[in-house]
Amino acid sequence: MNHWLKNPKAMILGPLALLLAAILACGSSATATPRPVAPTAAPTAVPSAGATSAPAPTVAPTAAPAMVAKPSGTLAIGQKELGPYQGAPKIIGNPQIFLNSAIPITETLGMYAFDSSKLVPMLAESWDVSPDGQVWTYHIRKGVQFHKGFGEMTAEDVAWSFEQIATSEKHARSSVARDIFFAENGSRTVTDEFTWVVDSGVPFSDIPINELLGTPRAVAAWIVSKKQFDEKGEDEANRNTAATGPWEIADSRTGEFWRMTAVEDHYRQTPNFAELIFQEIPEESARVAGFKTGLLDSFVMALDSITEVESVSGAKLMRVPNAIQAGLHFYGQTYVNARDSDAPWPNYNPDLPWVSANSDPSSAEWATARKVRLALSIAIDRQTIVDTLLLGFGHPLTLKDWGGPDESRLPADWAWEFDPERAKSLLAEAGYPNGFSATLTASIRGAPSEVEACEAIAQYWDDIGIDVNFQNIPYGTLRPQLVARTYEGMTCHNVSIRLAPTQGYGSYLNAGNFSWGSEHAFLEENIPRAQKSVDRADREAIEREIAQWTYDNVFAAIGLYVVDNIWPVGPNLAPWDGFIKQGDLRQINGFEYMKPR
Repeated sequence: MNHWLKNPKAMILGPLALLLAAILACGSSATATPRPVAPTAAPTAVPSAGATSAPAPTVAPTAAPAMVAKPSGTLAIGQKELGPYQGAPKIIGNPQIFLNSAIPITETLGMYAFDSSKLVPMLAESWDVSPDGQVWTYHIRKGVQFHKGFGEMTAEDVAWSFEQIATSEKHARSSVARDIFFAENGSRTVTDEFTWVVDSGVPFSDIPINELLGTPRAVAAWIVSKKQFDEKGEDEANRNTAATGPWEIADSRTGEFWRMTAVEDHYRQTPNFAELIFQEIPEESARVAGFKTGLLDSFVMALDSITEVESVSGAKLMRVPNAIQAGLHFYGQTYVNARDSDAPWPNYNPDLPWVSANSDPSSAEWATARKVRLALSIAIDRQTIVDTLLLGFGHPLTLKDWGGPDESRLPADWAWEFDPERAKSLLAEAGYPNGFSATLTASIRGAPSEVEACEAIAQYWDDIGIDVNFQNIPYGTLRPQLVARTYEGMTCHNVSIRLAPTQGYGSYLNAGNFSWGSEHAFLEENIPRAQKSVDRADREAIEREIAQWTYDNVFAAIGLYVVDNIWPVGPNLAPWDGFIKQGDLRQINGFEYMKPR
């Protein structure tokens, strides 16, 4: 799954090498609309998630390398954005939830294996599932100690932590956690100190369950000490979290750093380094400089920094194929009223050109708004973005949430063909011959070249007459607007490869905290059908129905591209290829397995 790039320049051929040099000469933030270059080889396919209706893993994760010495030294990693450290399941926001999953300070009941997206045990030794998929029994691992001296983890801590997720107003899957683990017509029982039995009331697919069980994913449910919360309060537990991972939080300073220390004799893997430092360094050029001077051992890297990294004596690069999928989202299409209200969400605005005043897909208003969305989609030259800004490490994507193995399930002729002249005609037909003004925001999630690619989209839209207000703001500033449904623009958003499309569909539901800005009665009816289907063939058929509707209506999950991730490895750091947890690969993971070279 993970491959060495011993000589990445060998993969950047002909005109692309010259383009790379030009990009580097101008800095990391490309501003010119990319021009076509020769395509590169197709990326390696990721393994299928292999989702079945009743997984019951009983084997331990792949064996970790044996410890040979007491942890020593410091591992320094450059990050784009940290924000204040947070670890409380109920109140944590993004990017903290994402980073906690990747470090990990926190752990979940399961984890994604090193060589596939199969879920294997972590804090649970195993789990059993009833034949109908309704009752799950979790066998909690014995002997796991919480940080800060708060004792052994038990099933009571697990049940309490899941309840914190279910009642969160920030966690993207809180509504899913409520529906599955705390259903009114279901039950949850701590039958003994290390057993938790959950009856969801109705059968549920394993897909929404597994995304809560497994790390690294920003939608997982991690386990913390109930005793710490009871004795010290939520603020202290949020700032100085007693979790179970191989690293524990030691100190942090907002906008500057998080400092973590190794947990010796950890049940799973004691880190080789004594200390892990995350440095918040928003600028790519500054992160590159830190790496070149030896202050950073690795960093979240834009692809146009490859040659800069390669110029460092002894540095290497690790390639994670098909790691990330990017999508384009149109906000304001919230055609379902706000929860527990007869009024629409704040961002529902039919004055926006891409939003219909009528939610009926057969109406004239809907057809007009659809033309605008289609025009904006086909105005983007996805292949050129892949070939230039992503340096060929990827391929165009038609529907977000379908990246990876699920792409093969979509019709081969589904695509957003680049056609700016047709895009202009569609805008004229929709009543916007001179274009209109719109806000486009890059969601900064740690993906390679995410801002640069979004800037290119803004320029493609400028070419068809759109006056784009481009926003490059911290994700911690953007996300609250998405959760509250107040944002009315569009976003470029990078996410993980899904276990199945159903996993990503959870954020198109009115009940969800996080919102992609598109909610409709069709999705409200059909997404829950997929979530509750325990038969894989049935679930996939429903997913295909949803895909057909979203494609035909140019609605919701508009795809941009799938991209490989490239991680730099400093000259003092040994490669950890083979010990990368699959799942969400936007962020570097496997820190507990890293060794000094």
